[in-house]
Parts: sequence; structure tokens; C-alpha cells
Amino acid sequence: MKYYLQLLRPKDWAKNLFLIVPSFFAGQFFVRARFLHLMEGIVSFCFIASAIYIINDYRDIEDDRKHPVKCNRPLASGKVEKPAAVGICIGLLLLGTILGLLADPHYQFLFILILYFFINLFYSFGLKNFAILDILMLSSGFVLRVKGGAIISSVEATEWLIIMTFLLSLFMAIAKRRDDLLLKVTTGTDMRKSMRGYNLDFLNTMLGLSSAIVIVAYINYTVSPVTVARLGTHSLYYSSLFVIAGLMRYLQITFVLKKSGSPTEILYKDHFIQVTLVLWVLSIYAILYLRNTTIFA
Repeated sequence: MKYYLQLLRPKDWAKNLFLIVPSFFAGQFFVRARFLHLMEGIVSFCFIASAIYIINDYRDIEDDRKHPVKCNRPLASGKVEKPAAVGICIGLLLLGTILGLLADPHYQFLFILILYFFINLFYSFGLKNFAILDILMLSSGFVLRVKGGAIISSVEATEWLIIMTFLLSLFMAIAKRRDDLLLKVTTGTDMRKSMRGYNLDFLNTMLGLSSAIVIVAYINYTVSPVTVARLGTHSLYYSSLFVIAGLMRYLQITFVLKKSGSPTEILYKDHFIQVTLVLWVLSIYAILYLRNTTIFA
């Protein structure tokens, strides 16, 4: 059974926690009715995302067998048969659609799910082979998660929130492509066709540029008059310390340790990133939810 579970890539489900972001930043995360629908939305995204992973693995069986890590995936290794994988994929799509309707009966969230599915379907069926377009498409998935979370929670996904989400996901996608490029240099094999459109100088430049823009965008968001008026506090900028620290650590992992292959793996294994993320969440919680009883008032 463990190979069937691996087929779903449950470790990557952490990406779907981006649905929580809009309600958390709006100070309405603990509204019970919205919270329950939000959980339904997260699970539905997990099912749809897992279906996409199966389709992608099915398409990339031969390429994955050349990869030192991906060769151990259930389909590439032969641990799961193709017909079984197809059946599981169809079941996940049905369950994801049903849960999407339960989360939002007005079909807006379902539209987000369908859009996410087709963007990733086109990605799997060839668009991932085009440099730059591949990382832009990956980043769009995180934006759709934030939009979906805003719809379910009945809160606004501000332009700053969308911009920061896109920039942060773009930063991580660039770091991952850099890791793929180093792997290509080491093994002499193209793991992705899109890698022909990248080189180390280009990716290093883009990584430094995107990290700087993320920091500037986040600070601008926290001190924006619109943000201060909407959230009722001017103290959100305190949390930028942890954003800067987290990005610096990610750059250290990328440039010094050369282990930026999977953002979720970094999240699960790197204690510095984990502590920074927890402190960032706690700082936002204190500023937005405990502002009447703390120094952040």
C-alpha cells in the first residue's frame, strides 16, 4: 500500500496550505463556518493535485527512470501498474470535484479547481518543456490556491497578497530549476527539456532578483496605508524580519549547500526554515489576533 500512497505524493500536499493565507491575513481564520469549508477546499485541492501528479508521472515514466531520485517513483520503478494508476487518478478527480462543490456551492471555487487542473494538464502534456513558461505556470498554481482560499473564506485576496504569492513561488521554482541544472552538469543528462533554455548565470541572476523583489513587496504590503486601514494595525512590518531570515536561509541552502531540489523537502527537513516559519506565523497571529493585549496594539 505504501507505493500507492507514494503515488499521491502526500508530502506535496503542504503546498495546499496556501488556501489558508487569505483568511489568516484577514484576521478571520478562526470563524468556524468558514474554517470547515476551508478544510474541504484544502482536501479537494489535495485530491486534484494528486491526480495531476499521477498524470505527470505517467507521462514521464521514461525520463524519471534516468533521474537518480525520481527513478524510485511508483510508476517509474514499476511498483504500481499503469491501469491501477489511471483508476486512482479518475477516483481522485471525482472526489476532488465533489468536495469542491461542498466547499463552495456557488461554483466559483470549482472554477478555480478546473482552471488549476487544465493549466497543469497542459503543463504535463508539453508546456513544461518551454523555459520560463514552465516556472510561470508552476507559480500560477499557488496564486490559484490563494484565490480559491479567498473565495471559500469570503475574504478579499488583495493585489499585494497575489503579487507576493506569485513572487515567492517563482523564487522557489527558480531555485528548483537551478538544482536541476546542477544535476544536469553532474550527470550529463537533460532531466527536463526546458533546461536547454537555462544556464547558471541566468538562474543565479533571476534568483537574486526575485528574492529582493519578494522582500521589497512584503515590506510595502505591511506598511501600505490600505493594509493598515483594512487590518487596523501599523505593526505588521515586524513580521518582515522572519521573511528576510527565511529567504536568506533558502539562498544559503541553494548556493552554499546546493540542496534546493524540492521546496517541500526543505520545509520538512530544515530546522532553521521550520523555526522561522513558526515565528513568522506567531508574529502575524500576535499582531492581528492579539493586538488588543500586546505591544503591537
